[in-house]
Amino acid sequence: MCIGNLLIFLSPNTSNTFFINNMARSLVFSLTLAFLFIGMVSARDWNILNQFKGLKPSTTTSQNGVASLKGPNLNGYCESWRVNVELHNIRDFTVVPQECVWFVQQYMTSSQYDDDVERAVDAAILYLGKTCCEKKKCDGMDAWIFDIDDTLLSTIPYHKSNGCFGGEQLNTTKFEEWQSWGKAPAVPNMVKLFHEIRERGLKIFLVSSRKEYLRSATVENLIEAGYHSWSNLLLRGEEEEKKSVTQYKADVRTWLTSLGYRVWGVMGSQWNSFAGCPVPKRTFKLPNSIYYIA
Repeated sequence: MCIGNLLIFLSPNTSNTFFINNMARSLVFSLTLAFLFIGMVSARDWNILNQFKGLKPSTTTSQNGVASLKGPNLNGYCESWRVNVELHNIRDFTVVPQECVWFVQQYMTSSQYDDDVERAVDAAILYLGKTCCEKKKCDGMDAWIFDIDDTLLSTIPYHKSNGCFGGEQLNTTKFEEWQSWGKAPAVPNMVKLFHEIRERGLKIFLVSSRKEYLRSATVENLIEAGYHSWSNLLLRGEEEEKKSVTQYKADVRTWLTSLGYRVWGVMGSQWNSFAGCPVPKRTFKLPNSIYYIA
C-alpha cells in the first residue's frame, strides 16, 4: 500500500509536479523566515535581560566585600550604562550597578580615560583660540570656571584604596577625611589646560561642592598638584550647604555675571556644574561614572 502510494506520488503527471513545486516553495519560504528570526534573536543577545536567563555569571569580590558579576556581553551592557550616565540619560543613581563595578573601575583607571580627558582638553583649547580674548586685549572681566574633584584633582586613589568604585554609596565622612590629607593627584592633562587659560588672561574661578573647613587642605593640594594663580576659590559654607549643589553652583554663576564677568566656559565631571541659570557660553564635561551629585 505504501509503495503503491509512493509510486503514484512520484509519477510524472502534471498534478503531482504542481504539488511538488508548491511544497518546494513553501519549504524555501519557511527556511528563509527561520534564518531571519535567528538573525533577529542574535542581534539582541547583548541585552542584559537575555544574558541572565539560565546563565550563571562568575562572581568576583573586591577587598571590601563588594561582589561584581561578570558574564558574556556584560562589557557591552556596562559600556552602554556608562555612556548614558555621561549623556545624562541616567541620573540620580546612588550606586553603580553591581555587575558593572569592575567595568567602571577598569575604565576610570585605563589609558582610555586619559585619552578621553585629553580630547576634552583639546576641544577646550580649540574653543579658546576661536572665541576668547587674547591676553593683551582682555579687560579683566573674562572668566572660566573649574570644578575641583575629578576635574582638577583626581579621586581615583581614594576609590582604589577603598575598593568600591561606586559599588557602595559614598561615605562622606571617610571621603572628606581623605580630602583633608591633601594628597589627590592632578587629573591627566588638566594642569596644561589650567595654565593655557590663565596665560590667555582669563580669570579662573574654582567652584567646588567641598565644605569650607577643607579650604586650607584644598589650597595646599592644588598648589602641590601644579595649580596656582586662580582668582577665587569658592567652597560651601553653612548657608550654601542648605542648597542643592546644582543651585549653589548656579548662584555662583549668577553672582559672577552680576559683577560683569563674561563666563566663557565651565568644566566639571558632574552635570551639576552646568545646570540652572545663567547657562554658560560653553560647557566641557569630563568622564565620571563613579558617583552622581545633584
